[in-house]
Order: sequence, then structure tokens, then C-alpha cells
Amino acid sequence: MKLPTHLPDFTLPAIAGRIGRRLPQLPPVLALTLALNLALGRWLPREPLAPLIGKRFAIRVTDAGLTLRFTLDQRGFHPSVDTRLADLTISARLRDFLALVTREEDADSLFFNRRLLMEGDTELGLLAKNTLDGLELPSMDWRRLLPGALSRA
Repeated sequence: MKLPTHLPDFTLPAIAGRIGRRLPQLPPVLALTLALNLALGRWLPREPLAPLIGKRFAIRVTDAGLTLRFTLDQRGFHPSVDTRLADLTISARLRDFLALVTREEDADSLFFNRRLLMEGDTELGLLAKNTLDGLELPSMDWRRLLPGALSRA
């Protein structure tokens, strides 16, 4: 089976979202904050992030039913159990977040096509977006995110 070179357009089935909302959010937010902390100082510069310290963030994966809440302090990113409204919430489907991570699409395109939504402090949103846009990360083949058997097809 030959996989397409571009990430296919997909939305997870509604049942995935219903299940995801019922599952503990801690394991995926731990993975997210670990990844962010590993990038901190390497690819993710600390200086531009200073205004984000002490702020509450949420990444909402709409079709997966996940809401990943986290904060940033002087030492790094940490999961948050604070259910108050986040200072900045970024929402999109799983497919659109994958397109961002793999650099197949940029945040501006997704935002203007209404596939990425930022709610809360717009200044924080702009700072976060500009910081991510300025990262010099290598492009990643989305197929590397698949389990081994599928990615070798």
C-alpha cells in the first residue's frame, strides 16, 4: 500500500471525541509538556516566551475530545489541573495540528481558513504564533508518525 505524500484530509469519527472527553487528560498533556520541555532551549528559545510565564494555556483537539491544559514557569512547561478559562486556547482537528507539526501548513493558512481557532488573549496568541513561526525545525514526513507496519508500506 503506497501512502500519499500529503497528509490526507480527515476528521476523527464522533465516537472518538465522545470517548476522548471521558478519558483522563493527564497522559496526553504529560506527553505534550515533555515534548515542549525537550524543545525548550534547543529549538524553542526561552527569551521570547518570557511574557507567557504564569499564563494558562489549553490545546483543544476538537475531534479527539481532548483539552490539554498547561502552564509555563521559569523552569518550563507543566500540566495544569486548573479548569478556569485559559488565557489562551488553541483549537483544531487532529489533522490540522498534525499539519502544523509536520510543517505541511502554517498557522496563518489554518486560521484564515477557519480550521484553527485562538480564543482568549490575542496578544498571547500572536506571540505564541510568531515564536512558532520563527522556529527553524526540519520538515517532518507525517508518515513517520504512523505505526511501523503502516509507515513502511
